[in-house]
Amino acid sequence: MQINLSRLGGQLGVLLCLVGFVLLFLGWNGAASQPFIHAQFPYVISGGLVGLSVVVVGAAMIIVQNQRQDRAKLEAALDRLASAVEHQGSNAGVSAATGLGFTGFVVSGQSSYHRVDCHLPEARDEAELVQIEAVVARGLTPCRVCNPPRIGQLAN
Repeated sequence: MQINLSRLGGQLGVLLCLVGFVLLFLGWNGAASQPFIHAQFPYVISGGLVGLSVVVVGAAMIIVQNQRQDRAKLEAALDRLASAVEHQGSNAGVSAATGLGFTGFVVSGQSSYHRVDCHLPEARDEAELVQIEAVVARGLTPCRVCNPPRIGQLAN
């Protein structure tokens, strides 16, 4: 079983920050218990500087993990967009000429309507499945990505 350590970056970063703060506290507590300045230096160096370094490394790990997650989300969105554009390009000629892939129903939003297989309205709560005739009554515009049939095209 292979453990994916890149997923643990955020949790490990938080743990390192906590350990660093504990080291800072121990260094401060040790330095505060010594009455002479020359006796406080070992505590400041060992607890303070090491604790600060551990906090910085932990914060860097948290930032890197957040950037990895953001990049993964962006790549997934770009993949969905690319597949939608490819789907539009491959279906544009076939569906306009023969009407294949149209079932009489479309997914409508607040201002536009989409093919049933379009990926754009999936995440929206207002999306609903309606007949194409209801689109005219609502005055919705067709999607520019999936290019659903217009009422004038269906009559031909």
